Amino acid sequence: MRIDGHRRSENFEDRGRGRGGGGGRGGVPVQLLAAIARRLGVKGVLALAAVGLGVYFVAPPSVRSALLSLVTGGSPSNVAAGPSTGAGSVCAASPANGQACDFSRVVLASTEDVWGTQFAAGSLPRYAGAAGAYQAPTLVVFTANVSTGGCGSASSDVGPFYCPADRKLYIDPSFYDTMAQRLRAPGDFAQAYVIAHEVGHHVQNLIGSPRQPRDGETRNQNSVRMELQADCFAGVWGHAARASLSIDEADLREAVTAAHAIGDDALGHEDQRTFTHGSSEQRIRWFRRGFEAGDPRRCDTFGVERYGDL
Repeated sequence: MRIDGHRRSENFEDRGRGRGGGGGRGGVPVQLLAAIARRLGVKGVLALAAVGLGVYFVAPPSVRSALLSLVTGGSPSNVAAGPSTGAGSVCAASPANGQACDFSRVVLASTEDVWGTQFAAGSLPRYAGAAGAYQAPTLVVFTANVSTGGCGSASSDVGPFYCPADRKLYIDPSFYDTMAQRLRAPGDFAQAYVIAHEVGHHVQNLIGSPRQPRDGETRNQNSVRMELQADCFAGVWGHAARASLSIDEADLREAVTAAHAIGDDALGHEDQRTFTHGSSEQRIRWFRRGFEAGDPRRCDTFGVERYGDL
C-alpha cells in the first residue's frame, strides 16, 4: 500500500490531550482488554471501535472503562480545527504520531473520494429513502481522553470509535502500535481497515441503517448486523482504492488477519447470544464480500431475513 503523492484530507482535528472517560459509538469490540486481564497478557488488545449496542462490564474495574461500547451524553471540548502542529499537538508529539496522522489523513481522503462516488451513483442499500450527496466525517486524533459532541467522553482504552451525534471518528494514534505489538496484526492496510470500518459506520448513519432490532431479534443481534455491514463497507472502500493506493494480496491478508482476531469467538465468547460484532468467519466473509464485489448494495446485512444466515 502506497500513500506518497496522494491527497491528505482537511477534515481532520488534532485535539491534543483531552479529558473525561467513557465511550462513543464506533466499530470493533474491546473485549480483548478483558482477555488481557484474564490471561495475564497472553492476548493483546484490538479495540477497533466501540459501536456495539450493549455495554461490556465483563472486565475488572481497572479496565471497565475500556469495555463500553455505547455511551450517550456529553459535549465536545478543546476542539482545535485542522491538523495542528503547535503545543499540545498529538501529531507533533513524536515521529511515529506524525506518520500515523499523515497516513490517517490519506486513508480518510481516499474514503471521501470512494464514498462521494458511490453516493453520487446511488449505489447504496435503501432504508430511509435516497441518502443524497455524501457528507464526509471528520477524523479527530487525541491522546489519553477526549470529549465528543453527543457520545460522552472516552479514554484511549476504548480504541477507535465513531460518534453519530457529531459525525466524527476518534482515534489515539498509539492504537496502531497496539495493533502491531499486542494483537499481532501489523501492517498499513490493517490500520487502514480500522479507519475504513469507522467510516463504514458513518455511511450507515447517513443512509439510515436500522438501529432497532427486527421482531424476534435482540439488540446484540442487531449490533452484529451493524458491525458486519461496516466490515463490508470497509471492503468496498478497499476494492475501489486498490489501484490508486497499490493495495495488493499482502495488504488484503493484513486486513483479514485483523478481522479474524476481533471476531467474538476469537475473543473468547462461546455463547453466540453474547455476540455483538460477529464471529471471525463472519467478519472475514463480509469484509471480503465488499472487497471482491465493490458494490455497497451487496452489504445489506439487514436484508438477510434469517439472522442465522448472516
